[in-house]
Amino acid sequence: MSKTTAISPGNTTEARRSFGTALKELDWRRYVIYIGFVVVFLFFAVLLRDQGFLSPNNLLNIFRQTATITVIAVGMTYVISCAEIDLSVGSVAGLSSVCTAMALSQWGLIPGILAGLAVGLLVGSINGALVSLLGIPSFLVTLGMLGIAAGTAQWITASAPQPILDDTFNTLFGSGNIGPVPGLIVWSAIFVAIGAVVLNRTRFGRQVLATGGNRTAAEFTGINTKKIKFQVLLISGAVASVAGMLYAGRLQSGRFQWGAGDELSAIAAVILGGTSLFGGAGTVIGTLFGALLIGLINNGLILAGLDASQQQVVRGAIIILAVALARKK
Repeated sequence: MSKTTAISPGNTTEARRSFGTALKELDWRRYVIYIGFVVVFLFFAVLLRDQGFLSPNNLLNIFRQTATITVIAVGMTYVISCAEIDLSVGSVAGLSSVCTAMALSQWGLIPGILAGLAVGLLVGSINGALVSLLGIPSFLVTLGMLGIAAGTAQWITASAPQPILDDTFNTLFGSGNIGPVPGLIVWSAIFVAIGAVVLNRTRFGRQVLATGGNRTAAEFTGINTKKIKFQVLLISGAVASVAGMLYAGRLQSGRFQWGAGDELSAIAAVILGGTSLFGGAGTVIGTLFGALLIGLINNGLILAGLDASQQQVVRGAIIILAVALARKK
């Protein structure tokens, strides 16, 4: 003879209360990027199903087109997690691309790569020294450096593109594939993987978050916050220089225009991904989805027939949304 368990009205009410409490306590903003990504993807999948949005080539293009922004945004995640900002990354990428192209034509592959990296390391060191040692706000320092780097890149090239004829460089930095996977996607995957592990699993990552969360408390625990601020801006500059070389390799030329405006896209990707604009909390995986969401929207708008000015309007709205969703810790 089977037995049945009676469920009292009191137990049912208590379960409903517990579920309701759990929903209230759940911070939906932490997952908004993943929800938003799925919603936007489904929206364009339905709206643009006849324009080839879901074709494998188009989906692969989305990943390829967002790879460079993803690389820049990984470095930006560290900067913003440390409660700083770097507005110079786009112009650093452009300057790195032209310096790489010019060095390649004069001295060859290895000097060309080293020249591109040197640009990022130099600019990152200057930014870091001015912010950490002199105490100048990073917003002002990097805003000034944006103009310096962009102007220098245009000046040394006389506004002319610098062609890159080195097939090895072009294959390594963006034009080639590793098996069936585009090299750009491999580069972005490497940066995301390393960035996520370092931020979440290492002492340096914990110090970055502690410095951004509460600088005074971090100093009381023995963290050299000036050194951390210098290091994150150095990392951001170096990563931006790699992004510049990826632009140069993919487009087979160095131009001062490469990277223009990428600082805004990178900041939007970082904030949309869940990194606090006020420092102390960061997620590289969220940054990846933030960059992909921006790429997804850009791709959908192009297929929908919107022109460049309308796309700019939408990108501006995304940045405002990113700031509105920023979580202060």
